[in-house]
Amino acid sequence: MSRSALPPIDPGHVPDDRTGLAAFAAGRLAALADPAKAVVMAAYMRTSHPFHGVQKGGVDAVGREALKLFPAKDRLEYERNVVSLWRLPHREERYLAIRYARQGKFVGPESLGLYERMIREGAWWDLVDETAGHLVGGALGKARGEVEPVLDGWVRDPDMWIRRTAVIAQLRLGRGTNEAQLFRYCLLLAPEREFFIRKAIGWALREYSKTAPEAVIDFLEANLERLSPLSLREGGKDLVRKGRLAKGFEKGA
Repeated sequence: MSRSALPPIDPGHVPDDRTGLAAFAAGRLAALADPAKAVVMAAYMRTSHPFHGVQKGGVDAVGREALKLFPAKDRLEYERNVVSLWRLPHREERYLAIRYARQGKFVGPESLGLYERMIREGAWWDLVDETAGHLVGGALGKARGEVEPVLDGWVRDPDMWIRRTAVIAQLRLGRGTNEAQLFRYCLLLAPEREFFIRKAIGWALREYSKTAPEAVIDFLEANLERLSPLSLREGGKDLVRKGRLAKGFEKGA
C-alpha cells in the first residue's frame, strides 16, 4: 500500500463516540506511519515528541474523514472531541486536533479556554501558530468585543507563547485588523530579546502591510530605534520587495 494513500475504511469498524474518534484517528495515522520520516520530522521540529511520520497531506485526509464520520452535535461535544485528539501521544494527532477544532460554526470566544490550553501545552511554533491564527484569530474576528480584553491580558502573560499569540492572532483578519491594538502590542513587546517574540512582531506587521502598506511604513519608520532589527526586517520584507521601502532601511536605526 502506498504511504500517500489511505487504506479503505471498514464500515463495520467505525465507532460512534468521542473515544472512538481518538481510536479511529490514531489507527488511521498509524496505517500511514513512516518511521524514517518520523525521525526526520522530530529532528526538524527539535522535539522529543514522537511522530508517526505522516506528512500534511495524510493528516489532512484523515482530518476530512474524522469530520465526516464524527461530527460534533454541539459545543460540548466539539471541545471533548478536540481534547480526545489532543491527548493522543503523537504530534500528528495534535495537528489533527487543531484541524478538527477549525470548524467555523464552533470557533468562537466560548472556546477560548480550550485554545489557551492548546497554546500552553503545545508550546512550540507549529502548534501555537495554527491555534493562534485559525482558532484565536477566528474567535477574535467573530467577537472582537469579547476577545480583545482577553488578548490585552495575554500580551502581558508570563508564558511567551501566549504573548506571541496575542501579537499574531490578527494575521488572517486583513481589513478586520484592529490597527491600534496591533501597533500597541508590537511596541509593548518590542524590548523583549526572545526570538519568537521579535519574529512574531515582524510577521504580524508584514501581513498587515499587505492590507495597509502606508500605515505599516509610517509605523516602521517612526520606530526604527524601538523595534529590533529582526522585527524591522521581517515587518518590511514585503514592502521592500515591492519597492515601497529601501532595502536595508532597518539599518537606519
